[in-house]
Amino acid sequence: MFHPLELFIGLRYTRAKRRNHFISFITLISMLGIALGVTALITVLSVMNGFERELQQRILGMASDVTITEYGNGVGDWQSLEKRIAGTPGVTGVAPYVQGEAMVTAGRAVSGVLIQGIMPSQQGAVSDVGRHMVAGKLSNLRPGEFGIVLGKELAAYLGVGPGDHVTVITPDTTVTPAGILPRFRRFTVVGVFSVGMYQYDRSMAFIDIQDASRLFRLDDRVTGLRLKLENVMAAPQVAAGIGHTLGPRYWVSDWTEENANFFHAVKTEKTVMFVILFLIVAVGVFNIVSTLVMVVTDKQSDIAILRTLGLSPGRVMRIFMVQGTLIGFIGVLLGVLGGVLLSLNVETIVPAIEHLFHVQFLSPQVYYISQLPSHLEWRDVLHIGVIAFVLSVLATVYPAWRAARTQPAEALRYD
Repeated sequence: MFHPLELFIGLRYTRAKRRNHFISFITLISMLGIALGVTALITVLSVMNGFERELQQRILGMASDVTITEYGNGVGDWQSLEKRIAGTPGVTGVAPYVQGEAMVTAGRAVSGVLIQGIMPSQQGAVSDVGRHMVAGKLSNLRPGEFGIVLGKELAAYLGVGPGDHVTVITPDTTVTPAGILPRFRRFTVVGVFSVGMYQYDRSMAFIDIQDASRLFRLDDRVTGLRLKLENVMAAPQVAAGIGHTLGPRYWVSDWTEENANFFHAVKTEKTVMFVILFLIVAVGVFNIVSTLVMVVTDKQSDIAILRTLGLSPGRVMRIFMVQGTLIGFIGVLLGVLGGVLLSLNVETIVPAIEHLFHVQFLSPQVYYISQLPSHLEWRDVLHIGVIAFVLSVLATVYPAWRAARTQPAEALRYD
């Protein structure tokens, strides 16, 4: 069987001999350093992808994929607009809504709140709030009965539950013989929801759309229409198409615009973590350089003999590149296997560690996402593996070039 000389000698040099155990130890450290860096990088990025995905699902469960509003005081003939939009390709659900800011009071407790008037029968087509009810249900909202569904944190702050009463005060004022008074209305709590996002659970409330129109004096108008899409990632394109069709009278926005700063911050954090953790891989790569430099120094006599036997400098250089490449390949392979296995089992391993040591990394009292979610993206694995391997190969160039410049006469002078 044919074995290239460079490959044979390079593989032979990677095995320990009696007089170079220290070099072999450094070689092992280099492999483990690269493996550790790649494992950490894949695992951390997978966890961050999991957090981003979890937050995105929770946000999209409450926010609209696409929102259509009209410049002015609400959308008038929203029924015809709804029928017109419902046939748009990619749109799977349409629902009207009324939205306004108000204050809600119960006893001595007072809190600002974002009130959203909805049609309970259509809300499930554009929102997941109905699946996150911890008390009551959305269908308890009936026109004229002035029921209200509060977020869990808001209900806890006000100290109310289903069957209790709260007072909603709007910014609009009413002129009376006693003077100018704010508008207020008494509501009955008919449900409580919890979506796991503080900004929603603490500051949102739902009422029937007809009650909301009366509360905010919109008559038969609504604030706008909420759209659910088949592919949420296509929201900017769908929103642009709808906006072009409806014309300048309407304002069409999508979820990426409403949460742009948040997702941009998450993306920036992922990039910074990638750079920081890749320094661990760089340490392993530098270890390859030091390992090969020591090997070249140790093998000066062997290199000189090979040169005198007619081995060209290029072939000598390839011998040590084979050795360094093998170290990098094994390190990257171990790192990829470790990272993939760890990422796929994070949600099992972390609870086991918490149970074993009686600790909790993410307390539910502090963090709404108290588990470590993980979402492995094979594209990240491929990029990390390829970059780490290429750096390992590049790290072999200088020591191999030093070996190729060895002068046989100088190396054998004192032998």
